[in-house]
Amino acid sequence: MIKRPAGTIPDAPGSYQFKDGEGRVIYVGKARSLRQRLANYFQNPAQLHPRTAQMVATAETVEWIQVRNEVEALMLEFSLIKEHRPRFNVRLVDDKSYPYLAVTISEEWPRPMVMRGAKRKGTKYFGPYGHAYAIRETLDLLLRTFPVRTCSDAKFARHERLGRPCLLYHIEKCSAPCVGYVTKERHDELIAELIEFLEGDTDHIVRRLDREMRESASELQFERAARLRDRLATVRKAIEKQQIVGDRSEDLDVIGLAEDELEAAVQVFYVRRGRVVGRRGFVLDKVEALSRPQLVGSILEGLYYDEPIPGYPKSVLLPDLPEDVDVYEQWLTEQRGSKVALRVPQRGDKRDLIGTVTRNAEEEFVRHRLRRASDHNARSRALNELQEHLSLPISPLRIECYDNSHLGGTDYVSSMVVFEDALPAKNQYRRFRLRHVPGNDDFAAMEEVLTRRLQNYLVERSKPVAERGKFQYPPQLLMVDGGKGQLGVAVRVLDDLGLRDEIPVCALAKQFEEIYVPGRAGPIRLPRQSEALYLMQRLRDESHRFAITYQRQLRNQRMTTGFLDGIAGLGPTRRKRLVRELGGVRAVQRASLEQLQAISWLPDKVAEAIHAKAQRGALGPERRPRVADTQPEALVPEARRRPTGPDDLDSLDDLGGASGNGHDRLDLG
Repeated sequence: MIKRPAGTIPDAPGSYQFKDGEGRVIYVGKARSLRQRLANYFQNPAQLHPRTAQMVATAETVEWIQVRNEVEALMLEFSLIKEHRPRFNVRLVDDKSYPYLAVTISEEWPRPMVMRGAKRKGTKYFGPYGHAYAIRETLDLLLRTFPVRTCSDAKFARHERLGRPCLLYHIEKCSAPCVGYVTKERHDELIAELIEFLEGDTDHIVRRLDREMRESASELQFERAARLRDRLATVRKAIEKQQIVGDRSEDLDVIGLAEDELEAAVQVFYVRRGRVVGRRGFVLDKVEALSRPQLVGSILEGLYYDEPIPGYPKSVLLPDLPEDVDVYEQWLTEQRGSKVALRVPQRGDKRDLIGTVTRNAEEEFVRHRLRRASDHNARSRALNELQEHLSLPISPLRIECYDNSHLGGTDYVSSMVVFEDALPAKNQYRRFRLRHVPGNDDFAAMEEVLTRRLQNYLVERSKPVAERGKFQYPPQLLMVDGGKGQLGVAVRVLDDLGLRDEIPVCALAKQFEEIYVPGRAGPIRLPRQSEALYLMQRLRDESHRFAITYQRQLRNQRMTTGFLDGIAGLGPTRRKRLVRELGGVRAVQRASLEQLQAISWLPDKVAEAIHAKAQRGALGPERRPRVADTQPEALVPEARRRPTGPDDLDSLDDLGGASGNGHDRLDLG
């Protein structure tokens, strides 16, 4: 690495970035004084931690961004880590998609439901929870007290058309807004009460139900009083499911930690109004040398850079305080808008609580290490065996596999599947729609996809690093699904692009699981139980699955193009609303121009386009006249016989088959 003179580095807070020879960011850090922190890296490598020494040896340059204070340096550091995902920074390696209880408050008739993945606007979330069944059990208890809609949009619309409610209404778990048994105002009140209960404000709900029960009993309305009694019992049961760990004024997060030299397991309990309202667990890969306080700081950055679902707490209980604790407290205070304290409890209930969370982290870490030991060893053996059997210069940490898929030469697609460190890197997967393949020609398809991928790589590597896109990394082993023919195509493409010496290539034949490599007449046969063969089979099967899934998607899109597709001004939202209001696509086709123009939200030009399309194709846009519709009456019985020839096979279009030869339609029929 090129050492910067100390005088050129500012003695000010900021974030610094180490970059490799390709200009990629490999490490991001922050410092109260950039000059003092960077000076630590410019010393004898023997005095550095092995991981730090490896990072410094890999780096070619170091750059920095000066900011006004340490809080800005902290925020800049984490935003750069999220953007570049440097290989030498601590990173999350096991963060499963936890389920949340979500309430879709932006919908006309809001509903609670289980949700995972990316958060959506107009939806209020509660959790996360350890298991989806815990959400469903709690929701099932609450629906008797808050009988709100929980059904899907399709089911809601179906019962709206039928004019009768579903079973949930009859078992008193829904107030049936689909048929108007509850007003919009009352349903919104139920949703607001449900949200209030989930946020922990349960006392007034219990008091209201108890008061209404006693009033009903005093008025001799015993059936209503019994129903309120049952609802009160279910509410209390739901409250009992929320673990009480403090008094009602406490909003805090409790973090437990267990670690070894390589990784750390973290458990977080979210406590609001004295009750545990959610929990989360994840594992950190310690690719950089961190002290315990530094590790705690990295955990805090990952947890609170984006606001957590339960919101920012008043205090965070930690096993150790981070370095520069005042900086982290100031940062969290700015995020919350009021004082946030970081504490290490020394005695009493809070110490017992953090001990409970830490035991959860330790138990999860034991399970993770057992999985890691078996999985990591197997993956290491697979990569080492591949390097040995295929005579590769280095262990193939990045492998790309390609496969083609089509149906009778139509909808030709290819897949690019990527494994990094012998694990699927699904964010690196790519799919290609091939447009220049003459019929059923697998060699031409393979040539097209490899040419497109590798040409993109050549373009990307010629750009500045900041402008590079999704094809910037070359494979350390390029694998094609097939035998000698497909291998020959791959070698020819690499030769044409001048990449033959840079990218190793092989082919895996399906019949005997044989591997073909350039310059060798016979195939390589890996031991049947070897980890390397298992890895290559996984690559081949995954590329086949990915390709055929895309091919079926395109085929289904082509075959299900409907009457309402392709009309200017009629997008998905309007189309869905139009079908729902008129009661189906056929009803839209049969509607008169006056009926369409009477719909207030539908522009007249769109209504005219819909009516004109319906007039042009009374039999439907995808449907050709049947043989029976175009033949003399005497020939109709013969036209209905089982098809026996190409001419007769045209009549199968009525079954929804794709255009083309008869065999395609028979396969899909």
